[in-house]
Amino acid sequence: MTATRRPNRGPRAAAANRAALITAAREAFSAAGYDAPLTEVARAAGVGQGSLYRHFPDRISLALAVFKDSVADLEALAARPGTTLDDVLGLLTEQTIASTAFIDMVTLASASDPRIIEVRDRVADLLADTLPEARRAGRLGEDVTADDLLLAIGMLAGLLTRLPAAERRATAERMWTLLRHGIEP
Repeated sequence: MTATRRPNRGPRAAAANRAALITAAREAFSAAGYDAPLTEVARAAGVGQGSLYRHFPDRISLALAVFKDSVADLEALAARPGTTLDDVLGLLTEQTIASTAFIDMVTLASASDPRIIEVRDRVADLLADTLPEARRAGRLGEDVTADDLLLAIGMLAGLLTRLPAAERRATAERMWTLLRHGIEP
């Protein structure tokens, strides 16, 4: 993940630099997870670390910029009439396969940064909104909560980070099959 450093074009390059950083971070997070080296992100974007930190003062700011579309996609799906828990979990699984870093960020139970808590709460809320229908359909026990599902998704992400990309989809499907036996009444 290396790129040739571009000549400094000053403030007029700010938007292009920001876009390049987000693209590079998306690739880095996908390949190496949430703890991907930010120096590599800057290098892949073709900018210096100063530019990286001008746009994103910390790792969380960068991750939130990278994954804001993922949260928006989840919210859009959940807002559609007839969306089921399986639909939401399916999209979350696809997002996990594509980038375990997004799920790492959303499921960080120990995170104290209010920005992560806000994103985590948004995801938990949309999961919670699907629980009553899943219970009525007999797909979910009464005692299963949105936090339980976030824990399961975090476990999935932790497992997938250790696997080659080619094995992630089949492993995710196997894991959900096993978990369904535990969450169905």
